[in-house]
Amino acid sequence: MIDPLAEIVTLLQPAARFSKVVVGAGRWRVRREEVGQPFYCVVIDGSCRLKVDDDAPIMLHAGDFVLIPAAQNFTMTSQEALTPEDVDSPPMPMPDGEFRLGHPAGPPDVRLLVGHCSFASPDAALLVSLLPRLVHVRDDKRLAAVVQLVADESRARRPARDVILSRLLEVLFIEALRSGAGTAASPGLLHGLADTRLAEAIRQMHENPARPWTVAQLAKAAALSRSAFFERFSRAVGIAPMAYLLAWRMALAKQLLRRREGALTEVAERVGYSSASTFSVAFARHVGQSPMRYARAQG
Repeated sequence: MIDPLAEIVTLLQPAARFSKVVVGAGRWRVRREEVGQPFYCVVIDGSCRLKVDDDAPIMLHAGDFVLIPAAQNFTMTSQEALTPEDVDSPPMPMPDGEFRLGHPAGPPDVRLLVGHCSFASPDAALLVSLLPRLVHVRDDKRLAAVVQLVADESRARRPARDVILSRLLEVLFIEALRSGAGTAASPGLLHGLADTRLAEAIRQMHENPARPWTVAQLAKAAALSRSAFFERFSRAVGIAPMAYLLAWRMALAKQLLRRREGALTEVAERVGYSSASTFSVAFARHVGQSPMRYARAQG
């Protein structure tokens, strides 16, 4: 059986390319405006606040994991309330390799492992658009076990520490997406997969992208009326059903073109188009260049 989340993650090719341990004491605030750069945070000890864009702040506690697949403007602050006079606190490097926020001395109130991950896929922007803009997981036993391994390794000074941390964070990333399917607050694929009726329609789209799907057929797969399905899907996933299908077909088409898997007519048929010409028009409109030009550019 096709697993839509596994397909997305496989195409994304995630890797944890940078991480650092940050401790905070007293009052502190950090702002980030690195739009489009995937950000993650593991709360090892203590607690702090996170605010993304104009959303309400959320409290993070030990064992929590946060992933922002395409980082927007966000702010992290101390649990202790800030005053109007407080200013941003750039992390200060410490002799032990950690970074410190807020008061330079005394026991820390929070210990975080923060960093950026990367997606090797050339289609990362397209695929990330299918994920929630914020994944926040807590009270998950499987995830907590991985978080504990990450916390232990981050504190240790054992050989190959960075290599082990990188591998653990990749597992953590994938496990967070899977665990977040039932807790995702923002629209995206995870939210859709958490709805058993929508999940069946999504699975069938991934299982047979070449089928000439209609909204009515997908609604039947979800055992919903056409209007109820359209509204429920759009609200949960964040885009309309046919827009999601188009995005997935284009991601598959780009993969086939990069790998030189078949002639243009065959690629068109495998992603649901009756002819190479109709596929070429759709591809050019969606990607911004013709399939053949895209294939040549990919080497």
